[in-house]
Amino acid sequence: MQFPAFIALYLLFDWATYIDPLYGLNITPWNPDPSLGLVFWLRHGWRAALPWFIALTLGEILVRGMPAGLLLTVLLSVWLTVGYGLMGEALRRTFGSDGLFDSRGRLFQWVAIVAVGSLLNDLVYISLLSATGLIPAGNWSTAVLRFGIGDMVGVVVSMPLIWMLASAPTRQRLRDTVWNLETLGYLALAIGVLYLVFGSIATSEFKDFYFLFLPVVWAASRQGLYGTALMVFVLQAGIGALVKLNHAGDIAVHELQMLDAVLALVGFSIGIVVDELRQVSSDLKQSLRLAAAGEMAAALAHELNQPLTALGTYGKACEFLLERGESGAMLKSVVQRMIAESSRAAEVVRRLRDFFRTGAMKLEAVDARHLVAGVSQQFMAQLREREVVLNIEAVPALQVQVDRLQVELVLRNLLANALEAVQEQPAGARRITVSGWRVDAAGKGGRGARGRQASERRACLHLMIEDSGKGVSQALAARLFEPFVSSKASGLGLGLVLSRAIMEAHGGALWAEVGDKGIFKMALPLARAEEPEHHVAA
Repeated sequence: MQFPAFIALYLLFDWATYIDPLYGLNITPWNPDPSLGLVFWLRHGWRAALPWFIALTLGEILVRGMPAGLLLTVLLSVWLTVGYGLMGEALRRTFGSDGLFDSRGRLFQWVAIVAVGSLLNDLVYISLLSATGLIPAGNWSTAVLRFGIGDMVGVVVSMPLIWMLASAPTRQRLRDTVWNLETLGYLALAIGVLYLVFGSIATSEFKDFYFLFLPVVWAASRQGLYGTALMVFVLQAGIGALVKLNHAGDIAVHELQMLDAVLALVGFSIGIVVDELRQVSSDLKQSLRLAAAGEMAAALAHELNQPLTALGTYGKACEFLLERGESGAMLKSVVQRMIAESSRAAEVVRRLRDFFRTGAMKLEAVDARHLVAGVSQQFMAQLREREVVLNIEAVPALQVQVDRLQVELVLRNLLANALEAVQEQPAGARRITVSGWRVDAAGKGGRGARGRQASERRACLHLMIEDSGKGVSQALAARLFEPFVSSKASGLGLGLVLSRAIMEAHGGALWAEVGDKGIFKMALPLARAEEPEHHVAA
């Protein structure tokens, strides 16, 4: 904002809001022009002092006709420049030129600085006017109340919107936020409520003021701080215009202004909370996407290992056969197997990509024993290296209806967690046990609400991964499946979140049991061929 443009805009604000002045002085119930100056100060620092002084002086001359005379007008403008400048410098040192309203803590800091600065400015300014006789004796407190509230409310209501309009990034965000039909909806509601409450205002009986909370809460809850800033400014401008048009002199203006300030602060508080929740949600989604990418990379590394190894082996076989001059059925068979393995690798990539992107699954009947044995085999080298004993006990030879790749991800995560948990035990006491049993509808095999609900829906297989670690406490169990909760120093706390999401997408469940050793259970739905004709409780 260039200096001449600032001066012109400041004078326009001064003229438009010069409503119900006390003794013809710059003492009005709503002064939004200092908010323009404060935003200007945040951008330019002490370089803003001279243009602000010029704007204040010209306002006294052009808008009010210089009622205090030239010398006192200059003196008053000097003080206001210093007073507002100290307030602007306090804001600048506290917040910088950006990030003024990005948290509730900063919002209340801003309000405190504005309130204290307005009070200091108010006391000195009104005292100077009173000392020169421009304010009648005995009316000092009335003038202090009017000027202080006018400044404070003007800044609180107007500064957020002006700050948003002052720079390209915030201006673009404001445009993106409010440029839609919903904004027209709550603005129309605001106009209707304003007419209902203040359409014929003439006295201080504005008992229906609380209706104004409706458009403010709507804007705050749907569009956050940016929608609220527009809403409260429009409401304040509408109230000022109605008071002026109705020539409402018999009205407790300071009470009305304080109500409007409270309305604005409530709206800003709600708007900031909404923005913070949306930011947290966005960050969480990004973290979950990164975690999913990590899980996908691990899954791809494992699932592609076999087909790529097979491709290498078949490639060497082809090379050997070609060196021997083989060009018949044997070479053709090896090439066909290479094509089959490459198709298998492509299928693995496609299925994992579809799941992590859209949640798509390819359900098939999978033998539970083969499923557990295949995943367990992947950990044999780590088990030997860390001196951990793995026992696989009594897994029934049942078919489960699952997406094999996805359930293998869950099993790998649970076994990896168990392997990590037993490291705290001495050698010889590090044990992991995998067991399973069938549970028909309304079965008794699973503990925990999720396990029981999964069992009641349909027949299922329960798998239990038990380790000799320190177990899960009651406090940890209550939060174990929340994002970013982990008992591991280097854990992100997202593996179990994703694992439970996969199990529930299958119509199954995953839960932990409280105890002095680690116990995780998962319910896998049985294939239809394995379900009994009539469900009987186990």
